[in-house]
Amino acid sequence: MSQDPVELTRGLLSQTAELRHGFLDVLGESTSAPVPTVAQRAMNSTFVATVYERVWRPSAFYAASGLTHRAEQRRAASALRLSSAQRLLDVACGPGNFTAPLAADLPDDGLAVGFDISESMLTRAVADNSGPHTCYVRGDARTLPFDDETFDAVCCFGALYLMPEPFRVAGEMVRVLQPGGRIAILTSYAPQAAAVRRPMTAIARSIGLRVFGRGDFVDLFSSAGLVDIEQQTQRAVQFVVAANPTR
Repeated sequence: MSQDPVELTRGLLSQTAELRHGFLDVLGESTSAPVPTVAQRAMNSTFVATVYERVWRPSAFYAASGLTHRAEQRRAASALRLSSAQRLLDVACGPGNFTAPLAADLPDDGLAVGFDISESMLTRAVADNSGPHTCYVRGDARTLPFDDETFDAVCCFGALYLMPEPFRVAGEMVRVLQPGGRIAILTSYAPQAAAVRRPMTAIARSIGLRVFGRGDFVDLFSSAGLVDIEQQTQRAVQFVVAANPTR
């Protein structure tokens, strides 16, 4: 890529952004985010941002899904068809532990934009997971600062269950997806059986997490007109991928 990824990303933004600590910030010093839950406060912690990539997320998701971190990345790259994509948006990217590896699967002129609301996470992303095909943006995923149909690959891995308005965020992800583009999410899952679902939901709510059912995102994508929807469930995790039809 001959052009600076920061300047390329700045050209994609629909809002003015200040370059801070190596990432573009459309929020500035104040945000309209609601009072964070216990889990959300943890994800904004400098300590959690430091250990998240190397320790917490790989071990937590292996326990929840039975998949290694590298296996998750391979599945995501394949589902998103990154070898033929140009612009990838990684929503709630955290410290960039998915953004950077996925960027490596893009063509030589591709761009991966990691998006998050946490300054601590993005500071860690810039320090640990920057590269010639990556740029990080701070903003609120409930209102993505990009025009319609900006990206041909959009993903969110391990974060929707933390968000106060996850379906609004998913709708925004669909909005910025180009015709012919692909979307993928990895999030929580509880089986339909009440004996399992009820205690899982109660425990999750106690720390500010949300557990989703089998049809939640499948139905959302279908209602939005997406096609080729595929869902895989493993233990407490679901992986859903879909395509925006070509016009």
